[in-house]
Amino acid sequence: MTDPFASSDASLIFDESLAFADVEPGEDQRWSTWPAITPSERGPEPWPDWVVTSAGALDTELGVLKTGKEADVFLIERAVPDSPGARTLLAAKRYRSPEHRSFHRSGAYTEGRKVTDTRAGRAIASKSAFGREVAAAEWSFAEFDALSRMWELGAPVPYPVQVNGTEVLMEFIGTDATAAPRLAQVRGDRAALTDWYRQIVELMHIFAGAGYAHGDLSPYNLLVHDDRVRVIDLPQIVDIISNPQGLDLLHRDCVNVCTWFTRHRVECDAEELFAELMAASYG
Repeated sequence: MTDPFASSDASLIFDESLAFADVEPGEDQRWSTWPAITPSERGPEPWPDWVVTSAGALDTELGVLKTGKEADVFLIERAVPDSPGARTLLAAKRYRSPEHRSFHRSGAYTEGRKVTDTRAGRAIASKSAFGREVAAAEWSFAEFDALSRMWELGAPVPYPVQVNGTEVLMEFIGTDATAAPRLAQVRGDRAALTDWYRQIVELMHIFAGAGYAHGDLSPYNLLVHDDRVRVIDLPQIVDIISNPQGLDLLHRDCVNVCTWFTRHRVECDAEELFAELMAASYG
């Protein structure tokens, strides 16, 4: 993301110089949660220079970007007061507890996953209040881990800034405070559409080469920003081998993508694409 307020000034990292008594969070504000989380809950290093790591930063909620079946996404500005160079926009994805979701097919994606924390596993199984909270956080950490893994592999995903409980903070894809449109919303000539399809095939190869399928790929979770395609919504990422439905979900991704592009007069074959990705996953 290119942010006009971004800065590479190393002095901004972990700046403790602000006198907190002189600043109080206002309405729809909080102190940055960055200092309170552990290193494992922060994005892959090296951190992009637009990431604001100052302990004196405030998070200001600017509005809702998207409401979904399992989570809502909000626009957040993280900024150090009176420091124009330490300011960035972030997307905050907040997962709901299971009883407040309208997404009921999660089991297809979580088959084959292991909950390494046995206490957490027992809590989820018990469906207690703590278990419901753990279940919501399980999805946020799954998305953070998937974004981190794919970012490190070079896939065009938003940079995952941090995860904290049921909230994932990630790179905001857009211009100023306007979010990038979904592929389903954009109109392009045949040359542009053909290039976008090529980019999507490339990102699917990155996923498959690492042994994964997006699992729910469609024109609604592919963004187009500055003619570059970015893929979002990764909590349901599936291991093609360990998940019994992994190959079916990979095939569905291929069908979803090719159906949309065929409708827009771009030549593609879902079965051929599936075969390519299968070869990449076993290569």
